[in-house]
Amino acid sequence: MNRLEGKIAIVTGAGRGIGRATAKLFAAEGAKVAVVSLTPANVNAVVSEIEAAGGTALGVACDISDADQIKKAVGKVVAAFGGVDILVNNAFDPSAVFSSVIDMSVEKLQRNFEMGPIAYLRLMQACYPHLKASGQGRVINFASAAGVVALLPYTPYAMAKEAVRALTRAAAREWGPDNITVNNMLPVADTWGAAESNAPPPPNALSRFGSPEEDIAPVVLFLASKDAQFVTGYSLVPDGGMIIDSAR
Repeated sequence: MNRLEGKIAIVTGAGRGIGRATAKLFAAEGAKVAVVSLTPANVNAVVSEIEAAGGTALGVACDISDADQIKKAVGKVVAAFGGVDILVNNAFDPSAVFSSVIDMSVEKLQRNFEMGPIAYLRLMQACYPHLKASGQGRVINFASAAGVVALLPYTPYAMAKEAVRALTRAAAREWGPDNITVNNMLPVADTWGAAESNAPPPPNALSRFGSPEEDIAPVVLFLASKDAQFVTGYSLVPDGGMIIDSAR
């Protein structure tokens, strides 16, 4: 307990799934958490859950594809909590992730980039002065195994998520002297309702989707904690053994 005592964290996509699980775990470990998501009702629900458990949270409704909203969101967090120590870029738009290569439109690809590497870049840039001032800043970006193993038909999603990994590696090199670590998460979890739709298990060694609460959020916590202070520029893959050696 208290592995993040005194830390200030921004978690995007925190209204449900992995983001919600991460925000709640961070708060339970002592962090002040900004719950950032598109839907105000989801934001308010997660804030209420955190506060009911004795944690500290701030709700911020934000469309991360809008640069002005990102600036305002980070400003609101800094005004309320005094800084930013941890940024978790998890939000994404699941409505535009599917397409074959032959049929993919530039518009669909652009949407994936707007919600992925472009939004993550803007959030990282807005948080950078505060992460640097922290002296031990953490950035955790969500990429995907879909880009590594070329999972079909997720072509636009996979392209954007591989760009996230490139952004992460570049930022890790550039921001290392500021004692900011930047890492990727490549989870395989049931965040889009696979269990409810009776979808087959994923093609991983454990033959199941990860639980956001039990399998994924604890790995995010590790990257956000002091335990990971010497880990940067890497992709951690809590995927139940989907990638294994494919990432080489």
